[in-house]
Amino acid sequence: MQALTINPLTQEIQEVDIEMKANTLYSFFNSILIDELESINEHVIYSDANALSEKKPAYFIGEQLVLGDALILGRFDFDDVDVKITKEELASLLNYELNAFYTAVLELLAATDINLYRTFMVQKNGEQIALNTEWVLYTFNIADERTKEYFVDELKKVLDAGESVEVYMQKMAQLAMNAAG
Repeated sequence: MQALTINPLTQEIQEVDIEMKANTLYSFFNSILIDELESINEHVIYSDANALSEKKPAYFIGEQLVLGDALILGRFDFDDVDVKITKEELASLLNYELNAFYTAVLELLAATDINLYRTFMVQKNGEQIALNTEWVLYTFNIADERTKEYFVDELKKVLDAGESVEVYMQKMAQLAMNAAG
């Protein structure tokens, strides 16, 4: 099966021929914890769920924050298929530059076991909405500087107090939803 890999250390995209078996992803990432992201239409991005705690480089594919190496395959229904996006198209979506907010927050979160993509529920107009920590970071990143500072300062307090980072992220997601009206 044709796939693409991204190495954020070398900033290289490689075409690979991979045979998907029960242990292929675990072998590729040398990890049993794998994240599955679907931010590219008709594709799936596999990444190492341990990449944050191992302080692997972060980057963006479009607006999707990804940490560490990535393996990209095509997706049809629920099946992995040959990748359709070209290396050039994928390269045009990559951004290896992280601003100070993302850098500071990821450094703080690296000391935790949080998964950036695990969903939690918040409410908006009586409706339950599934969000995740990656969405919270994206949302607060586009806020003004004072709000970003507040977010980082409060995160430090949560970590210093040994409180749940997941609960904090859910609280921040709810605040963002409330502010959106």
